[in-house]
Parts: sequence; structure tokens; C-alpha cells
Amino acid sequence: MVIKNLENKIKLVGIICSLFLIGCMVISISSIWTARTMITDAQQKVYVLDGNVPILVNRTTMEETLDVEAKSHVEMFHHFFFTLPPDDQYIKYTMEKAMYLVDETGLAQYNTLKEKGFYSNILGTSAVFSIYCDSIRFDKTNMEFTYYGRQRIERRSNILMRELVTAGQLKRVPRTENNPHGLLIVNWRTLLNKDIEQKTKTTY
Repeated sequence: MVIKNLENKIKLVGIICSLFLIGCMVISISSIWTARTMITDAQQKVYVLDGNVPILVNRTTMEETLDVEAKSHVEMFHHFFFTLPPDDQYIKYTMEKAMYLVDETGLAQYNTLKEKGFYSNILGTSAVFSIYCDSIRFDKTNMEFTYYGRQRIERRSNILMRELVTAGQLKRVPRTENNPHGLLIVNWRTLLNKDIEQKTKTTY
């Protein structure tokens, strides 16, 4: 009888220890999971100081902002490449900035224009080139874009408006100071570049 009671007590102790061990494991796993979830959530939140007031902002992944960043990248490149005042140092500066955003197809177009004396003509005629973006169509699946814009060319005697359409693809690259969007324009080409309006400037 005594032995039987002893065996029952040993079994009871074993069951209690097993339940206690399982409970500890459940609590430990739950604690680890909760901690990881909290850390992940915390990493997605960033506080920005506005003066002395911290403002909570949420981080986003590149996938969530790809459409906006792609269009901004394309517009930035066209601004650098087609904004041309009669200042050789400024043109050199903007072309260097533009070349960080495009592959060799952009450099090829720049060299072709340079060989034809395009930039020398800008300096000689004091022409001012400005670019206006009308829209950018971006296909996220194929990473392809089409840029629609107008170029304003102001010379001493007239103002010429040209319609400009270019296309290309985008490739992901590491973000750098010179390429903040982490994208590179590849296979860039001009689809349309034609005169749409010309006005004679009034002289007094």
C-alpha cells in the first residue's frame, strides 16, 4: 500500500513538473515572439525633431514608394540634362550630376550633342533652355518609363517651345549621395523632339 502511494506521488510530481516545464516553454516562446514583434514595430517608426518637439513618422519600404521614387528620379535626370543656361561651368556641373542617374546611353547622347557643337552654340547665342515635365508614365512590372515634357528655348529674338518624349528602363542600384533614389536609367532614348510653337520677342 505504501509503495503504491509512493508511486502515485512520483507520477503526480512528474506530471506537475512536466506541466510546469511546458508552461515555462510557452511563456518563454511567447515572450520572445512579443519582443521581436515590438522591436520590428519600433524599427518602422522614426522620430523627427521639429524644433524641440518629436514627431512620429513611419518608415516605408522601397516597394511601397517605388512609383513615386521612380518618377522623381526620371524627372530629376531630365531637369539636369535639359536645363541649359549660357554658362559652360554650370552645364558641366549639371551634366556630371545627370550622368550619375543614367547609364552609357545618356553619356552617348551628351557626347553626340557636344561633337555637333550644341553646347558651344548655346554659349555663342546666349540661349536659355528650360524643361517642363507634363507627365511620366511608369510601368512598375517591367520597370519601364515614358517621359512627356516641353522644352522652352529662349534666344535673343524668339522663344521656341518643343515637345519632348523620351523612354527607357530603370534598374535598382545602391543608394548614394549622388543617386539618392537608388535607381539607374538604362536604354534611354528620345522618341520625339519637335517644334510646337515659336514666338518672336517684342523689341523696344
